Amino acid sequence: MNAYVLLMGWIIGISTLGKVIPTTLLNIAPWIEAFTLIFLVFTLLSHFRFNIKFTQNLFFRFFRLTLLGLSTFYMGQYFAQNALDQRLAQRIMARADVSAVVYIDRLDESNSSDANSLTKQRATIIKAGAVPYDVILYLKPEMQSEFLKLGHYYQLTGVIKPAHSYAVKSVFDQEKWLLQHNIMGTVQVQSLQVVSAFEVQELGLQSFIQQQSGWTARLKLYAEKKRLGFRQYIERQPLKHKGLLLALLTGDESLLSDTIKEQFKILGISHLLAISGPHVLIFALLFCFVLNILVTKLIPHVFLKIPRPYFLVMPFLLCVMSYTAFVGFEIPAMRTCLTVLIISAVILLKQKVHALKLLLLSASLLLWLDPFSILSAAFWLSYGACFILIRVYQTIQTQNPTQTQKTAQISDPDSDQSGIVTWKSKTIVFLKVLFDSQWKIFIALFPLVALIFQQVSWISPLVNLIAIPLIGVVIVPLEVLGACLSVFTDPLGLIFFHSADAVLSFLLGCLGFLQTVFNPQLSWLALSPMMIALIAIAIVIVFLPRGVFPKSWAVICIVAVILGLQKQPEFRFTVLDVGQGQAIFMQLPSQNIMIDVGGYYDETKFSVGRQIILPYLFGQGISRLDRIYLTHLDQDHAGAFEAVQQDIAIQQVYSNEQDQKFNSTPFEYCYAGQTWQEDGIKIEVLSPQKDDLNFVEGQQNERSCVLYIQVPKAKDYQNFLIMGDAGWETEFQLLQRYPDLKVDVLILGHHGSQHSSSFGFLKRLQPKLAIASAGYENRYHHPHPIVIERLKALSIPLETTIDQGSILFEMGQDREMRHRVFRETRQWLRR
Repeated sequence: MNAYVLLMGWIIGISTLGKVIPTTLLNIAPWIEAFTLIFLVFTLLSHFRFNIKFTQNLFFRFFRLTLLGLSTFYMGQYFAQNALDQRLAQRIMARADVSAVVYIDRLDESNSSDANSLTKQRATIIKAGAVPYDVILYLKPEMQSEFLKLGHYYQLTGVIKPAHSYAVKSVFDQEKWLLQHNIMGTVQVQSLQVVSAFEVQELGLQSFIQQQSGWTARLKLYAEKKRLGFRQYIERQPLKHKGLLLALLTGDESLLSDTIKEQFKILGISHLLAISGPHVLIFALLFCFVLNILVTKLIPHVFLKIPRPYFLVMPFLLCVMSYTAFVGFEIPAMRTCLTVLIISAVILLKQKVHALKLLLLSASLLLWLDPFSILSAAFWLSYGACFILIRVYQTIQTQNPTQTQKTAQISDPDSDQSGIVTWKSKTIVFLKVLFDSQWKIFIALFPLVALIFQQVSWISPLVNLIAIPLIGVVIVPLEVLGACLSVFTDPLGLIFFHSADAVLSFLLGCLGFLQTVFNPQLSWLALSPMMIALIAIAIVIVFLPRGVFPKSWAVICIVAVILGLQKQPEFRFTVLDVGQGQAIFMQLPSQNIMIDVGGYYDETKFSVGRQIILPYLFGQGISRLDRIYLTHLDQDHAGAFEAVQQDIAIQQVYSNEQDQKFNSTPFEYCYAGQTWQEDGIKIEVLSPQKDDLNFVEGQQNERSCVLYIQVPKAKDYQNFLIMGDAGWETEFQLLQRYPDLKVDVLILGHHGSQHSSSFGFLKRLQPKLAIASAGYENRYHHPHPIVIERLKALSIPLETTIDQGSILFEMGQDREMRHRVFRETRQWLRR
């Protein structure tokens, strides 16, 4: 039990990486560590010298385990924080021109199916007197990726940029992804010129050159060159499914078409494109199988001196380590490598270890080597799947032997009545295990999938039943054999590659048939964190052994989720970070309302609706919008509407202009005088006047719907004014029509343009806070420096979605209006 608590404490401690820990908890950490040490010394003395009986007391043992868990938790938290601080210190924080030497030791991420796409190339920037750091180079199509050769140095000029995410809850965090992969920024390349190692040395960079001559760097470079060799080798061959063959063999998706990627995503089997544990084990098993046959035939007396398991364990381990290096140390491969390393040590030392302890030890070692693995979805899904497989295995092991034998005999009448089953019975048992594992993994990982992706493919368990055996048992072994043989003889290796290609054709045919029959789609999951927690509790109760908890408790949790029983906020107002645009979500006890939905200049290239608005709403458990107010129909305010409309039910739309996109949704014009009273909250339209709607087409911005929201119950921040893109003319009219207008929070007009937020308007309103919804490094320079100076002169605080990310106001039961910003919730997002 002590080992489980220690390992779990370490893993949970690492999992706090990047999260903002309350200072009070950090301050008590040294006391916990010191008290734990004293407590352990006392326990040891009591056990070995004084033999005090109360040390065996249940409460005493629980107290000891709690201290041990807290101790390793704080150790893990400190270790992760130290690693994070070091990495954050190297980040690029501002845009700048750059001229530097770069070193290439990774494959490029080119996409052969799109000749016009930018090539992404990871590189290391080296400068005299500075620590080298990795960046991603973006090369234009005219810069051929073949120009960048592995193991070469280049003189580069370009523009280096820091990473900048859309800081919205439940939305993909690019800054976290780059941090996890130790990438400090991106570079838009303007020119490249090859330089020799001698020239690099002349620049005072000889220490880096010496570092690259070390055996670890050379091994890494050798593996990348081999991956590149296989890419070029497969690309030259007359194979039908080159992209899939390469992805399954090396994890390189450069030849994979977008069609295949989308198909695998819709069917819920994208994980099969990544190098997983079975890939690594298959290679090692094939090698050891051949080695075993050779030794048995040629020098069998070796096994008399060294037992077979001890003789084969080292070659098996070396194969696993080699293949893990070959595929770039991906997390699933690393998990397998560490697990095999531990098992090898257990075998050689003749020790015993439980499967769950082995899994926890493997995860702890992986996090010790790379604590940033905890940020990866692959880490949680990979180890989660392994845990379920262990539970499936344990369930089979504990089955009633008599019942198992009876089942085998019924399934296979030809089985030996003495209990020895035939290959048919073994096949039936294998299929049963495969079926059980797939639906159990699907159910058990459902909360994680819902939390990370907010989408699920309901057909994935069925598809996995077909795809996993074909890929794991047939295709990958054929590819591994083909790759090994191609080193010695090309024609023989090609036979195996063509065989794997034929099986892939059969597999894709089956997948196509399933798509035709079931027409699957990725379904959005409208589940709040509370709902996901209830589902997770229900699943844990179901999977626990009988008698631990009543199974009826799981039903109660699921019923609560189905009925949508969760605490609704009295008032929640969120200005979402949608880049250069505006989107605001307002949640009341009985109403879900959006004011604008943002929009990218080209939603086909990047969809604000699908990539930001929908993940955010579904991540909050929102599947219905009662009203959408579109202040006007500019792309940056309404461009994402169609994407949102496809997946969320919208009851009513209000805007200053009619459009064909509203044909399937009830529509009304918004104009001054309209008011709504919902749950004690008043919503009022202050502009435009009804007669001015005729002039909207030529004056979109100035005729924006201006909304005024009053929360009289709140103790602070009671009045919110949303200006849309309205400018000075509308501001003047508002001051004339509403001379006593009170505003606590002002959403600046036109994202903080110099032609809005006039000095007189700001001085009259004197809001407690001004907010500008604008994009990072936008070409309009919003919020404009003139507006910033006006606000400073009037001592009005300014927050922007650029610096603060999403900005939240939430009223609790105590009527206090809590004000939070999303960029303060994660350390790597802070500015």
